[in-house]
Amino acid sequence: MSETAIPPKPERLVALDAYRGFTMMCLVSGIFGMALWGSGNPGGYWDTFFKYQASHVTWTGCSLWDLIQPSFMFIVGVAMPYSYASRAAHGDSWALQFRHVVKRAVVLILLGVFLRSAGRHYTYWTFEDVISQIGLAYIFLFMTLGKGIKIQAIVTVCILVGYYLLFALWPLPNEPVDAAAMGLPKDWNYFSGFAAHWNKGLNPAGYFDQWFLNLFSQRKPWSFHPSGYVTLSFIPSMATMLIGIMAGEHLRSDNALGKKIKHIALAGLGCLAFGLAVDGHIWPMVDWEWSIAPIVKKIWTPSFAIFSAGWTLLFLAAFLYVVDFKGYKKWAFPFVVVGMNSIAIYVMEGLLVRWVHGRLETHFGWLMNEVVLELGVVFVLWYICYWMYKRKIFIRV
Repeated sequence: MSETAIPPKPERLVALDAYRGFTMMCLVSGIFGMALWGSGNPGGYWDTFFKYQASHVTWTGCSLWDLIQPSFMFIVGVAMPYSYASRAAHGDSWALQFRHVVKRAVVLILLGVFLRSAGRHYTYWTFEDVISQIGLAYIFLFMTLGKGIKIQAIVTVCILVGYYLLFALWPLPNEPVDAAAMGLPKDWNYFSGFAAHWNKGLNPAGYFDQWFLNLFSQRKPWSFHPSGYVTLSFIPSMATMLIGIMAGEHLRSDNALGKKIKHIALAGLGCLAFGLAVDGHIWPMVDWEWSIAPIVKKIWTPSFAIFSAGWTLLFLAAFLYVVDFKGYKKWAFPFVVVGMNSIAIYVMEGLLVRWVHGRLETHFGWLMNEVVLELGVVFVLWYICYWMYKRKIFIRV
C-alpha cells in the first residue's frame, strides 16, 4: 500500500515578508520618526514636508503615512494565493478552506473592534480599523482565488465603478452645510461642483453609518466619525487587495522573476498615472469642480484605491528586485522578523506602545530625549517579535 507524498512546503517570498515588516515598522515608529527629521528648522520647508508625510492628510491628497494601510491590505492580497494554494496542496478541501476563511473573517472584524475599544470604558462599535476592513472583505476575496487574473481584473473594475456610481449619483444636499453640526471647523474647505459628491460626512457611506452603526450599542446616537472614516470603505479597499491577489498570482506563474518584477513595476506606474488623472488636481489650472474623483483615503475613493495600489506595486517591485532578484537578504532580516508576526506587532502597537513608553520614561527618562524614547519603544516591540521568531512562535488568525 503506497503512501501519498506530502508536497514540499513552498519557499517563502522573503521580499514579501520584508515589505510587510517594513510596513509594520513604519506604523510603529511613525515612519522612523520622520516628523522630527526637519525639527532643526521649525516651520521651514523640510520640517513642513516631513511632518506632512508622517501624518494623515486632513481630507484630500496622500502622504506616506496614508500608504501604510493600503500597503498592509495589498500584502494580504499578495499572500492569499500562496497561502491557500499551500492549504490545497496539503489536502484541505474547498469546504475546509472556506470554513477557515469565515472563522478568520469574524476574528479579524472583532479584533478590530477590540483594538478600537482599547482605553475606553465601553465597546466602541465601529469597523474602520484596517483589521476589521480586511475581515469584512475576506470572504469575498477568497471567492476570487483561482478564477484567473482576467476575471479578477473584471471584478476589480466592477467594484470601483459600482462604488464610484454610488457616490456620483447620490443627490447632493439642497441646504447649506452646517460645518459645526458635522464636527468641522468653520473654515472647512468643502469640495464644490461635481467633486462635492465626495465631501466629508455628506456622502452615501457617511449616511449608511448613521443607520448601520446605530444598530449596535452606542453611548450616544451615531452621527459622524470625527475624521470621516466609513464602514463601506471595505468595498473599494477590496480592489486594493484584489490588485494584490493579481500580483500574487502573477508571482506564482512560470515567468522569470525579472520579467515579473518588470510587469509589476509597469502596472504600478500605470495605476499612479490613472489615479492622478481622474483626481484632476494634478493640473494646476484645473479646479476641484472638474475632478472626476478626488483622491480621499478616509472614504477610499476609487482614485485613491488605484493611486495607492500604484505605490504598493512599486514598493513590492523594489523589494522583490533587491531581496529576491539581487539576493541582498541580510539587511532585510530585521523587517522579516516583524513581517512574519505582523498580527502580533499590530496588536502590540494598539495596546502596548503607550505602556512601554511610560515605563521607559519612568526608569530612563533622565537619560533619554523624546527621539531616543520613541526609538526605545520601537526596539522593545521589535525584540518581542525577535524573541518569538527565534522560538518559531508565529501568531496566525
